[in-house]
Amino acid sequence: MTKKLEQWQDLDRKHYLHPFTDYNQLSKQDSRVFTKGEGIYIWDAEGHQVLDAMSGLWCVNLGYGRTELIEAAHQQMQELPYYNSFFQCAHPPAIELGEILSEIAPDGFSRVFYTGSGSEANDTVIRLVRRFWQLQDKPDKQIIIARKNAYHGSTIAAASLGGMEGMHTQGAGIPIPNIIHIAQPYWFQEGRDIDPNTFGIAVAEELEKAIDHHGIDKIAAFIAEPIQGAGGVIIPPETYWPVIQRICDDNEILLVADEVVTGFGRLGEWFGSTTYEIKPDLIAFAKGVTSGYLPLGGVLVNDKVADTIIAKGGEFTHGFTYSGHPVSCAVAIANIKILAEDKVIDQVKNHTAPYLAKRWQSLIDHPIVGEARARGLVAALEICKDKNTGTRFAAEQNVGSLCRDLAIENGLVLRAVGDTMIIAPPLIITHEQIDELITKAISTLDATAAAVQRI
Repeated sequence: MTKKLEQWQDLDRKHYLHPFTDYNQLSKQDSRVFTKGEGIYIWDAEGHQVLDAMSGLWCVNLGYGRTELIEAAHQQMQELPYYNSFFQCAHPPAIELGEILSEIAPDGFSRVFYTGSGSEANDTVIRLVRRFWQLQDKPDKQIIIARKNAYHGSTIAAASLGGMEGMHTQGAGIPIPNIIHIAQPYWFQEGRDIDPNTFGIAVAEELEKAIDHHGIDKIAAFIAEPIQGAGGVIIPPETYWPVIQRICDDNEILLVADEVVTGFGRLGEWFGSTTYEIKPDLIAFAKGVTSGYLPLGGVLVNDKVADTIIAKGGEFTHGFTYSGHPVSCAVAIANIKILAEDKVIDQVKNHTAPYLAKRWQSLIDHPIVGEARARGLVAALEICKDKNTGTRFAAEQNVGSLCRDLAIENGLVLRAVGDTMIIAPPLIITHEQIDELITKAISTLDATAAAVQRI
């Protein structure tokens, strides 16, 4: 296997352009090659077991090796491996999944537009939002407001909605016109000098200021994740979302919830919008809908928007070859059935998430942890040089990346967002496995602190 691993790593350097990767840096080192997954664990090519505390990429909600999902894909591939949804065509998996999604979605959502990913879902959001206002005889309502440091995908349109400056500076014309960004509700980094609830209101009111500045006749929608995921698991103060909801309602702008990360049980409800009592007009989803076993995304469209587009819109000239792919939809149906019948989401809400929050909070005692926060089955640690002031380590020390790499050596997947360490473990994680996660996290933090002292 060692020889095989070396061959894979050599071929990887020669042929594979990885996403979100410094290619020059990767060419000088060996990639990690994982070959197996079971439950909440993955194994590398040398047989090392690693607890995957990131559910792959926020998506393997039911863990690895679920026979039911594999069998659903196998059966559908035998019956109808592919057919498109263009030209007034349909097939049972896409139809039946649509009904199921309408049953678990918040009230008022009867229809879904399928995509292949979360990026495509948020591209679709832009098309739906602007088309809706055009059909309402308000074509000037073009501006979509999003948040700084938000992530909504990697296509040009989705990356424009996102507020990550590093994605806006690589010559791709990002952001596209009529996308603007306001502050994020990141209390630890941007509001430590005031009470969190006061900060939450102040940041939310930036939406109202942006509407006043650009004009209500120009604003089409506001888009945000209930909890910012890739931005660093930024959990908003409890005062934030009620103010956002009021502003959207008062100013006749559509509210879009990006639930690519928070959908399908991550926060202890089917959708994070329910957790925060948000009443969105559109919900983008992907990832957890199939537990990552096959690509699938989409946009849930509430009846107000859907009825207008159906009644007035004529042909909606938008879609993808794999919109509503039958095998992906079949796996999604099986995935949702397991989540419901095994009461996985109830377990998250009432047992697993409270236990994780309690154990995760204990990490605040570590000398380099400035904050430990959790909601549902997402959590973050702020790594700091001075935990009392929140002062970070020098950027050139790359402490977050160092901590991530040391975690792998300790048998744990953590993700680094700058010097913020984040997790989103599979929804099936047990209390005993949470204890294992915490033990490995402490060992990783100890090793990180020791390594930083040597730099």
